[in-house]
Amino acid sequence: MTSFKAPRGTTDLLPEEQKYWRYIESKAMSLAQRYGYGRIDTPVFEDSNLFIRSVGEGTDIVEKEMYTFEDRGGDNVTLRPEGTAPVCRAYLENGMHNLPQPVRMYYFCPIFRYERPQAGRFREHHQFGLEAIGDADPSVDAEVVDFAWQLVMSLGLRDVNIFLNSIGDSQCRPDYVAGLAAYYSRHLDKLCPDCKIRIDRNPLRLLDCKVETCRALGDDAPRSADHLCEDCLEHWNKLQGYLRGMGIPFQVDHRLVRGLDYYSRTVFEIQPSVGGSQSTIIGGGRYDRLIEQLGGRPTPGIGFGSGMERLTLNLKSSGVAVPDEASPTYLVANVGNDARPAALELAAKLRNAGVGAILSSGSRALRGQMRQANALEIPYALILGDDEIAKGEVVIRDMNASTQESKSLAEFLTELRAERPI
Repeated sequence: MTSFKAPRGTTDLLPEEQKYWRYIESKAMSLAQRYGYGRIDTPVFEDSNLFIRSVGEGTDIVEKEMYTFEDRGGDNVTLRPEGTAPVCRAYLENGMHNLPQPVRMYYFCPIFRYERPQAGRFREHHQFGLEAIGDADPSVDAEVVDFAWQLVMSLGLRDVNIFLNSIGDSQCRPDYVAGLAAYYSRHLDKLCPDCKIRIDRNPLRLLDCKVETCRALGDDAPRSADHLCEDCLEHWNKLQGYLRGMGIPFQVDHRLVRGLDYYSRTVFEIQPSVGGSQSTIIGGGRYDRLIEQLGGRPTPGIGFGSGMERLTLNLKSSGVAVPDEASPTYLVANVGNDARPAALELAAKLRNAGVGAILSSGSRALRGQMRQANALEIPYALILGDDEIAKGEVVIRDMNASTQESKSLAEFLTELRAERPI
């Protein structure tokens, strides 16, 4: 008999895991409201050219990781491999340039990349992200970095660090990239096979390689912050000043480049102290030419993304106490099958009054129904039998104190509605 399993690199989000996601979502949405960000949801798949043009043909994402296919209508489409380009496409398509700038948006979405599964990294993972589009001022960069930091702090994660860098723009970056390629060309014998390709196609990614021999070369590699043009240097210095003034701790990391072609100027990551860059929990930066690459007029933007699975791993490893999901307050039990219809009716009345309630399973004996209440950690059981039905009463059993009392059913429901007005 065929045994089906979740596809490699995917995972089931079981009920007991949901509390971590709801916890992250609630903190993120609360902050988004506080900072003036509105929610946006974009399609799971897009025209493949959107990502080829934005992410870059020479990137691992486009060449090795995208889930691309031809649909039944003959269109070439790709499952979303990152969150920024679809939001920028929506910005253009929906005329958001006519709105007050910057337009601030956040999203929760699945991301699909064909890569080697490992802890916190899946072929389908889920992301919280935000974008601020339409303002090039470094104060917006500071706001986005601050948002990311406040999110991590609000979640209860403490042993983390912010790393910051500027990779310049189209004016100053070409000379820096040429110098970077020249430096690594003198050490070709020490480069991994992928970096020997990157040196011609995407030299910035040389700094991002995780192979130890390549990382060691990065120690003495040219630093982008030393090659900034006047405008980029002014932007860089103002950003650092703003962050210091806001009390946001950060470290400058000359290796930090991010993995997508559309980034310019500011790039940043938040990493746990244990695990380093391979365990990054938030990463983002500025993308001032991306919308222009997608056919719009020059429009600056900045944002970040954070993996839900990676955040969950860090919450667990840090021992953060995450509130349990709310469980039903009552289990409605019946003594004998004849009382079953009355129990079902009572459970419905409780739910209609806004109270969590479940009906006990099947035709178990009362003792079995009480065991079920204990197993589900339900604090109260409501017991109906022939005598209770005849008297218009209900037995209320406190499962923690092992005490019980009988009460008029009408009185019980009246008190309940008074406590929880609808």
